[in-house]
Amino acid sequence: MVKAVFVQILAILLAFVTGAIVLSLTGYSPTLAYSAMYRGAFGNMYSIGQTLAKATPITFTALAFLFAFKSGLFNIGAEGQLIIGAMASAVVGISFNGLPAPAHIALALLAGAVAGGLWGFIPAFLRAKYGAHEVITTMMLSYVAIYLTSYMVNYPLKAPGWVAQTVPIPESARLPRILSPSQLSASLYLVVLLVVLTEYVLRRTVLGFELRATGLNPDAAENAGINVNRGMILALVISGAIAGLGGSGEILGVHRRFIDGFSPGYGWDGLAVALVGGLNPVGAFFAAILFGALRSGGMVMTRVTGVPLDIVFLLQALVILFVAAPKMIRTLLKRSGLKWLGS
Repeated sequence: MVKAVFVQILAILLAFVTGAIVLSLTGYSPTLAYSAMYRGAFGNMYSIGQTLAKATPITFTALAFLFAFKSGLFNIGAEGQLIIGAMASAVVGISFNGLPAPAHIALALLAGAVAGGLWGFIPAFLRAKYGAHEVITTMMLSYVAIYLTSYMVNYPLKAPGWVAQTVPIPESARLPRILSPSQLSASLYLVVLLVVLTEYVLRRTVLGFELRATGLNPDAAENAGINVNRGMILALVISGAIAGLGGSGEILGVHRRFIDGFSPGYGWDGLAVALVGGLNPVGAFFAAILFGALRSGGMVMTRVTGVPLDIVFLLQALVILFVAAPKMIRTLLKRSGLKWLGS
């Protein structure tokens, strides 16, 4: 475990070193750029709040991906599940006025989880019943969710004005903010709880054992009496529900309304973060903080130093590249004399 964590950290450091070389070759100072990025990500309480605010939805989608992955399924449709969950929460938020705040928030969160779960059920059913591969169906359903919600917010649910958005949700449905004036909301508490629950379910429960057994060897699991089709459906439904909750958190806690295109690609980032985090819920949470820091700090870096924001995306790609090549890292460790870490 210690070796694996060390290799992950070294991969991230190598990504930043490579990024520094790119910055130097393009005429920018790596020291100034990285110091500005650090200040923008962790320089004060507002910066920390913004970093965690951007890390929160990524953690939701990372958990969604790895939960399905542990069952042998590739749910790359977390983006659509997040967006459809966000729309469901927005509709509940603006439709039920007069409810007490705890009930209204709980109902809106439940709507997001149910919508995301139903969006995950469709590819799960198609896989179990007809053998349709979930990579294709989850990806295609993401586009369906994007265009469906875009139609809804541009026409029947559009608020007055030129922006494609709904009317604001009432105060009773809003998640409280943390570290104001940052956008961080109580959605952070929910995702931390889900990190713990995901780890517990996968490692400590019969359901988790059955799902992991299915992922490792579905034929052996079937022979052992595990209902593989039931497990696949359940895994994708839970995965979709987690992503849907991520969308709910963004709408109820950050934007306080549904805005067309509010997600800059949280679902796709979640897939990368799950891999960077070693397909471990706790690791994914810290990897999401790294990606959140790159996003929030990168904006400050661009504003202060003039470094293009594309450098941030380059750093993300480099992190993924180095983390996805553990054999290369271990080879470097062996050649440097640290054979026990490279083994």
